[in-house]
Amino acid sequence: MNTFTGRVITAGTISGDSVVTRQGFNTLASYFQGITTASPVCHDQNNPDLYRKVIGGKILCLPQTIGSTTGGMVLQCAARVGIAPAAMLYSEHIDTISAAGIVLADIWDDNRIIAIDQLGPRFLDVVRDGQRIDIGLDGTVTVH
Repeated sequence: MNTFTGRVITAGTISGDSVVTRQGFNTLASYFQGITTASPVCHDQNNPDLYRKVIGGKILCLPQTIGSTTGGMVLQCAARVGIAPAAMLYSEHIDTISAAGIVLADIWDDNRIIAIDQLGPRFLDVVRDGQRIDIGLDGTVTVH
């Protein structure tokens, strides 16, 4: 068991299964196709860590998101149709793309995506797909 503490962006408590990428997460490529079909699967063929894996409702562990400024809107829309991750855990600082989508989903649609950033590079060295993760209100992340 490993415990990490990061900065709380959107608070919440949850336990769930991890899905992990060690490269930037492209929200547009991952969700655009899935939004129209309500598919919780990652559609980004350029992300071998996640391609064709279910990411909806999971705890997504990543360094940051990448892509264009539409990415935030895409993440907000993914939350609206129920295919967004339950939580996003960032080893680095949260980026403006996903921060915008997470805040919009929370404020406009009352769809909270728990978000914790600054967990550190060791976080992605430790966490693996399918591990149970517990998230506390204070930004504590426990990987089992």
